Amino acid sequence: MSSNASSDPTSRITSSDDLEVSAYLEISQEKAGHGIPNASNHIPQRESVLVIDFGSQYSRLIARRIRESKVYCEIIPYSATWDSVKDLNPRGVVLSGGPASVYDSNPPLAPSWVYECGLPILGICYGMQVMVHQLGGKVAPATKREYGHAVLHQNSTDEPLLHGLPSSIPVWMSHADQITELPPGFHAKAYTDNAPVAVTANDQGMLGIQFHPEVAHTPHGVDIINNFLYKICGMGELWTSGNFVSESVDRIKAQVGDGKVICALSGGVDSAVAATLVHKAVGDQLTCIFVNNGLMRKEEPDRVKTTFEKYLNVNLIFSESTERFLSSLKGIVDPEQKRKIIGSEFINVFDEEAARLGQVDFLTQGTLYPDVIESASPENSVSATIKTHHNVGGLPEHMKLELVEPLRYLFKDEVREVGLELGLPEEMVYRQPFPGPGLAIRIMGEVTHDKLEILRAADWIVMDEIKANNLYRELWQTFAVLTGSRSVGVTGDFRTYGHVIAIRAVKSDDAMTADWARLPYDVLASISSRIANEVPDVNRVVFDITSKPPGTIEWE
Repeated sequence: MSSNASSDPTSRITSSDDLEVSAYLEISQEKAGHGIPNASNHIPQRESVLVIDFGSQYSRLIARRIRESKVYCEIIPYSATWDSVKDLNPRGVVLSGGPASVYDSNPPLAPSWVYECGLPILGICYGMQVMVHQLGGKVAPATKREYGHAVLHQNSTDEPLLHGLPSSIPVWMSHADQITELPPGFHAKAYTDNAPVAVTANDQGMLGIQFHPEVAHTPHGVDIINNFLYKICGMGELWTSGNFVSESVDRIKAQVGDGKVICALSGGVDSAVAATLVHKAVGDQLTCIFVNNGLMRKEEPDRVKTTFEKYLNVNLIFSESTERFLSSLKGIVDPEQKRKIIGSEFINVFDEEAARLGQVDFLTQGTLYPDVIESASPENSVSATIKTHHNVGGLPEHMKLELVEPLRYLFKDEVREVGLELGLPEEMVYRQPFPGPGLAIRIMGEVTHDKLEILRAADWIVMDEIKANNLYRELWQTFAVLTGSRSVGVTGDFRTYGHVIAIRAVKSDDAMTADWARLPYDVLASISSRIANEVPDVNRVVFDITSKPPGTIEWE
């Protein structure tokens, strides 16, 4: 909360955020692809860098660092063909790290076009070893593994990749193999105590580094990435929110033409930005639908309606469907069943509302790049499928609508930049994420009216205290969970047997990983005291200190 915000919690607690309601859609693979995008899904670019994924935990971080340098990039599987990526106008290729060894029985390798297309290549860790192996060098197990901090020493000062850097710099290593013989034409450019070849290059713009420049533990890593992008690939700083907005508007106009578009609004930043982009492109051809499923935070449905009518000025249908959803959830305790039931009911309500509009041709969704990456199909990637996001793909066949997904290749921070570029207010743009299934997956066990009221009251207090202490913008998500447990307590002179509320607060860049937030003790004390005193039937508050992994951000 800003320092001049009102002390009234109503003014401090904003509307629900993303993982929009449209994420409920149960999808069929045929409509719009699945996992790491194929050629038909790509957004054509003026120029780009391709990040070939070999299963590294850092592949997404590499992509983020490149995007932060105002250069567009996409993560693609090592099985990708040239025809599937050429429309991206690639100017360089990055080979990611990975858990494999090139001397395994069937290691993932780069496609042949990578070495034949004449583009600059930067191999990182396993990506370096793959390049050396495929071009005729040798890789073998290291006599001493190297994990963590190391010092990189340059052999000379003429390597463009290391331009402007000190002769010795700290780097972050994570490898058990090493280069024992370089391919023809390659030269060692730097070394560490345990890696005789820590940087290598040839005269054709093929480079390899054994360390990870994308992590914060390599202080000059951004300089190295920028040297590759600007000095070696000759990229410009073209990936900006202004360019994205203007080009997206043109693409949406071309796709939609004279058709009618509907968009499921959740109150979150993703659906808000997607709707604003589409409205900017096609105006009154867009109608937004907000479905109140009864699973939102305190006073949220009315706040969402007021906010969108004030700032978006779009055609808005408000569908009150609380009883319908809660009736469907009666007796259900399994979290996956909850999700499926909510998804099915949402589809039915949304379909009914859309049918009243007459002929509709397109559906706008706020799908983001992490949704696409985390839902990557195992046959196309060595990365594990974390979870399937229901808004990654197509629609139920009976809806027969074509998808408009203007944010499909954006990370969350990029969505927020676009939102500001479009003139949306900061309180909307920086809203914390809120799950598509709403409070149903923050109530362990059956969802009832009484439990929802208890959780809403506790969640209101959590958010009020977080904003009152100016912590809201520091945190990715903060919320209360009704754990399903009960504990003995004492209120006055009476024994109680009340509910246990858990507080969850995490920090993250994009929700792919998250660390539990070290909230100040006095804030936790205030939250606990207020919940125990102000929320009926609750007598104990606990604080969740689990990171992701091994846990997830949400409890269900």
